Amino acid sequence: MRAVFVDANDTLAAVTDKLLASQKLPVSINRNPSIKPDDLPGLLGDAEIMIVDHTAVPSAIAETCKALKHVVFLGTGARSYMNPEELAERDISVHTIKGYGDTAVAECAIALMWASAKSFGEMDRGMREGNWLRRDAVQLTGKTLGLIGFGGIAAEAARMAAGCGMKVIAWNRTPKTHPGVEFVSLEKLLAESHVISLHLLLNDETKGFLSRERIAQMRPGSILINTARGAVVDEDAMFEALRSGHIAHAGLDVFTVEPLPAGHALTKLPNVTLSAHSAFRTPEASDNLIGAALDHCRRIIATGK
Repeated sequence: MRAVFVDANDTLAAVTDKLLASQKLPVSINRNPSIKPDDLPGLLGDAEIMIVDHTAVPSAIAETCKALKHVVFLGTGARSYMNPEELAERDISVHTIKGYGDTAVAECAIALMWASAKSFGEMDRGMREGNWLRRDAVQLTGKTLGLIGFGGIAAEAARMAAGCGMKVIAWNRTPKTHPGVEFVSLEKLLAESHVISLHLLLNDETKGFLSRERIAQMRPGSILINTARGAVVDEDAMFEALRSGHIAHAGLDVFTVEPLPAGHALTKLPNVTLSAHSAFRTPEASDNLIGAALDHCRRIIATGK
């Protein structure tokens, strides 16, 4: 069996080269991150394993990859790029990677929270244009951070926020406990949080989770942070809430359509801080990610599953 990393950018290709130097695995690397789904059959050839970072894998295309039996997706959000159930019907297993960037993504969420609270992005843009643009800030010490969804990333964000002197509350779809975190109803979290940070996996149950109705239940003037997936939020309702001031500021690393199209409505709002789906992009997280992907390949080659 052999594997092909089909869409490696320069950073991930270098990490893969580094890790492969110390282990013998039949993994080849395509160093063009701009491939299209139609390119996949030619790139894979007779390879049984595909490692994929960001390229969509339509079921109909996967079916034409005659040897393909395993897709190793670099992250947890495979459903944004493929349909695992449809692939399973074609005897193709999808493997995801959890926990590799918990600290990196949590740091991004906290950084976006601070940038939003202090209007750094807006002031930076104004000063570059020659305007001495001063904005009043939100003092976060003593404020309440509400975490919607509570896995490894949210646990790291809770640790960091507590160190900033914030009260941390959380809601999770299944009961959980965590030191220093009060788990509350979703209604209470929406009403009481000065900052809400989203940490939900995207699936059929969570698509549009932060709906127009739930946005209306948020504390007026609160800050919204999303480092999860764009589609967990009703983007149109969020835009309207930002324009009206019901949401004072949003710090967003993810969007319904990525890359964010030029001239997108969100780019026109002064009270939005934008990041290009880069929360996980640290050397430490990349090492963890590729290491886990190669572990998947090693296991599949050894066991066939």
